[in-house]
Amino acid sequence: MTLWERIKYSMVKPDDEPGTAKKTTPDRDLAEIKEEIGRSSDKERAIGLVAAPIAAVVGIAISTASLDYARTHHESLTVYKELTYVLLGLAVLILVASWLRKRVFQGITLALFGVAVFQLHYTYLGFAAPFVLAGAWYLVRAYRLQQELKRVEPDGGMARPGRAPAAGVQARPRANKRYTPPT
Repeated sequence: MTLWERIKYSMVKPDDEPGTAKKTTPDRDLAEIKEEIGRSSDKERAIGLVAAPIAAVVGIAISTASLDYARTHHESLTVYKELTYVLLGLAVLILVASWLRKRVFQGITLALFGVAVFQLHYTYLGFAAPFVLAGAWYLVRAYRLQQELKRVEPDGGMARPGRAPAAGVQARPRANKRYTPPT
């Protein structure tokens, strides 16, 4: 076995028998998954409630350093003052989303805060990375819960409006809105 195969098999376990797909049974029922999708857990909420004040402190520290740099180099202070408002606004949004237990909004606001800090200068990467990673964790968790809901739903998640019809149901073609004048 080559080194590459060892690394590959240590990360991804191969199937027992090739060509056979295992049918996994869901551990949770539909109501339990829908309840978990609706609200973030206590752990997710606590992470957001801790991240919000940290984001405010980081935002104030970064904007203070940016304002001092602008003053010493005789640059305009308006952009850096607006930056302070944006970073503090994102910190407040993180707090509100965590308080209301909205997982997707927590993820979006945490990731936006991290990206905003990262865009300032590469030296702030250490401040930006934890927020981007936490935001990505929230978003991936929301995506996985949604996929689990699709697997557990009896109709495979196809009963919602705007989706393709289920198997065996013939869909009527839409009327063509394009007008072609006669020649």
